[in-house]
Amino acid sequence: MNDELKNFFESQISEHLQVINRTKTTVEKNFLNVLEICHDSIKNGNKIIFFGNGGSAADAQHLSTELTVRFSKNRKSIPALSLVTDTSTLSAIGNDFGFESIFSRQLEALGKEGDVVIGISTSGKSLNVIKGLKYAKQNGMKSIALTGRHTKDVEKITNEIISIPAINTSRIQEAHILIGQMLCNALEFKLGLSPLVDEEP
Repeated sequence: MNDELKNFFESQISEHLQVINRTKTTVEKNFLNVLEICHDSIKNGNKIIFFGNGGSAADAQHLSTELTVRFSKNRKSIPALSLVTDTSTLSAIGNDFGFESIFSRQLEALGKEGDVVIGISTSGKSLNVIKGLKYAKQNGMKSIALTGRHTKDVEKITNEIISIPAINTSRIQEAHILIGQMLCNALEFKLGLSPLVDEEP
């Protein structure tokens, strides 16, 4: 491995660790609030709905799957879904109403009062995510944003924000999936369905 690539490898790992350490010191209260919101919703017979664009769309699918299938142990399914997987619906809404409506239109069809809506945007500026969060908040759903450092556009339309203290998209996405998986495990534990994951031996 030449020096340039070696330095790249080391600098990326170092930056990742710095972001995770900053996240550890800044989002604990927000994380626990989100956990409580999700727990109360599920206990009341509602569901959790995820959405986002690009890598955040993949995170939305990943996290909804962790809940509906399993995370640490086989257990009762936790109601969750992702709004990014139905290509016919996505393309029809994009064609007929505009790309900015692909999530809000689905929430109109599938969301109900008391559901939790989690919009994921590394920039905090994605118009379709913002419109989905706004629709949720206006229609009795709990609105949660996972963002990077920029939160101005979602502050008035959310019940809670988990803001990763970074500007590098890659680092924000890495922290999002960490927080998301922690949320899934903590939620199934709080619901009495599964233990917390043991530490790596």
